[in-house]
Amino acid sequence: MPSPKILILNQPFVSDTGGGITLSNLFSKWDAKQIAVASSGYLLTGDIATERCYKYYQLGSEERKWIFPLNLFGRKYESGEVSFSKQSKDKVIPEEFDSKNRSNFIEKYISPIFHFSGLSHFVSKTQLSPKFCNWLLEFNPDVIYAQSSSREEILFCIAVQEFLKKPMVFHKMDDWLTLAGSKTFMIKYWRNKIDSEFKDLLNHSELVMSISDYMGEEYFKRYDKEFITFHNPIDINFWKTGQRNTYDIDQSPTIMYAGRIGLGIDNSLMTIASAIDIVNKELNMSIKFLIQAQEAPDWLKNYKCTKHQHFVSYKDLPKVFGSADFMILPYDFDPDGLAFIKYSMPTKASEYMASGTPIIIFAPEDTALVQYAKKNKWAAVVTENNTKKLAIEIKELVKNKPLREKIAHTARNLAETRHNTDIVANEFKNCIESVIPK
Repeated sequence: MPSPKILILNQPFVSDTGGGITLSNLFSKWDAKQIAVASSGYLLTGDIATERCYKYYQLGSEERKWIFPLNLFGRKYESGEVSFSKQSKDKVIPEEFDSKNRSNFIEKYISPIFHFSGLSHFVSKTQLSPKFCNWLLEFNPDVIYAQSSSREEILFCIAVQEFLKKPMVFHKMDDWLTLAGSKTFMIKYWRNKIDSEFKDLLNHSELVMSISDYMGEEYFKRYDKEFITFHNPIDINFWKTGQRNTYDIDQSPTIMYAGRIGLGIDNSLMTIASAIDIVNKELNMSIKFLIQAQEAPDWLKNYKCTKHQHFVSYKDLPKVFGSADFMILPYDFDPDGLAFIKYSMPTKASEYMASGTPIIIFAPEDTALVQYAKKNKWAAVVTENNTKKLAIEIKELVKNKPLREKIAHTARNLAETRHNTDIVANEFKNCIESVIPK
């Protein structure tokens, strides 16, 4: 029996973002020919996962309208269907130097004005153009799956559902609503307005999903809606190709971080480096802190233990993660950053679990990540932004092989039972199909 036809709003299948990877894994049991995606042009990139979906509608100049003066600076995207195959990605506009200059100019000089005035919440609007409406009717989906990360996308989801009059499933990936309007002097007005519009979106949805149990619990209190948790599932057999299963370490073990660097994470990474330098001195060891990132951070040379390596192909990650002695998953301790990530769950959490490598979490207590790890005991957890306490935890793990084995086995078993694509993707598909009228 073929999969129902599903329309996905606002999130393409891309292989270079956590959201795109999560989407690809959740929809891995869906027939790609039965999927269509409507997304803004700036999200459609050369990293589209063509095996998951071929049919895209690029929301361009006929749908997205900008107020003056942003309409003078914005890139122009052609509206219409984009056909993806392994050979062609027609109509996708490549990133150009001029567009980057325009983006930098807008971000530096214009955006702060719009954020402070509150205008940022209606500088652009996505409307249903005649061309887009015809495309929707031609595809004629059985169900809609939607995500949103802005007020504009909330209103767009509602408009599409009202036009098609088909059941909609909404999936919340992070708590950006908490920060809505925070940069404007009209904070109360915009928070109340956007919160009201979000409630309207939930009321237009037959089923609502969250990215973590912690988010589901909080959103039930806020909106009196039952949220079903779906996080990034993983292909267990893929991760077994490099899975670690021995836990002896030598005098130069590796603690690995894989992810972005820069504002919002560098302070935690530097704290980790300081803690490792302390442990090396106290135990007379040469523990390496390996940072896998696009570029080496400027502060790398300030620490004896740090080493940089570039990102590797996704297919090589099981061997890379499995060859490390520890994987570390840090969060930012800044209050503003915490408000955004509090209820989120990192895409790589389940990947770390499946790697078989012992995991260290360095993050604030009141986060979904820490709550999940403590409840299920799949990681060593440090919740204070304190170099000495982090060093003590690292030292204990280095000296205690049974503890390393216990953490790694618990994480691996949890990955196989709760984050296995074969199980989760089918449950996800069944949940969505349950809202389609028989």
